[in-house]
Amino acid sequence: MPRQIAGAEVCEMCATPIDERHPHLVDMRDRRLLCACRACHMLFVPDGAAQGRYRAVGTRVAALPRSLIDGPQFDALQIPIGLAFLFFNSATNRVEAFYPGAAGATQSELSMDAWTMLVSEEPLLQTMQPDIEAALVYRRRGGTSEAYVVPIDACYELVALVRMAWQGFDGGDDARERIEGFFARIRGQCA
Repeated sequence: MPRQIAGAEVCEMCATPIDERHPHLVDMRDRRLLCACRACHMLFVPDGAAQGRYRAVGTRVAALPRSLIDGPQFDALQIPIGLAFLFFNSATNRVEAFYPGAAGATQSELSMDAWTMLVSEEPLLQTMQPDIEAALVYRRRGGTSEAYVVPIDACYELVALVRMAWQGFDGGDDARERIEGFFARIRGQCA
């Protein structure tokens, strides 16, 4: 949530007012997202800026082949639910999986061998930027699947959406509708 001054959302680096749709930075030391104005965001685009303390989150959205996530290579990851995001965490030097739910983002351990095999099958996964991009997967029960490489802030936006809308054991109709709307927007942003 962006910091506010006098009721206006502001950049967490310089306190300049920002729009509702604004870029983000990853604070690599504290492992958190920061809301930023465009100028502050641009300062951290080059690799190694600020000795790597902050990384600018990009905007790339690209679809992954459905065959990849419906296939045995993805099944080998043993992800227990159909909605997850996976990213390389440079602090732990491994890929981590998170599941959005009523309590926020729940972390799960992944088989690194299974991930390495999956990445070897898909060049787009090989280009994911550590800490700032993730593979976002939505495998509907008995339905279609879809997956994308997205900016990490999109994943946490989904976490917030699910957390706010979740009702009961299975999330409820409102949560499912909001998730579908989120993925419709992601599909529309694909390169």
